[in-house]
Amino acid sequence: MQIPWQTLDPDTLENLIEYYVLREGTDYGEEEKSLEEKVEDVRKQLKAGQAIIVYSELHETVNIVPADE
Repeated sequence: MQIPWQTLDPDTLENLIEYYVLREGTDYGEEEKSLEEKVEDVRKQLKAGQAIIVYSELHETVNIVPADE
């Protein structure tokens, strides 16, 4: 089930994005980004529709995934 990011409380959205960024451990190349920069990148992807928030009823988990998956 897709959850529109706009429906989440701002603090909840912030915490979800931070959790996602810290869990993913994505490689950003030679120049490492700060947590704040990574969170802002994901927030921009959500706002642009490039990423979505999904809830799995089966696993009772929430995740951020690319919109084209």
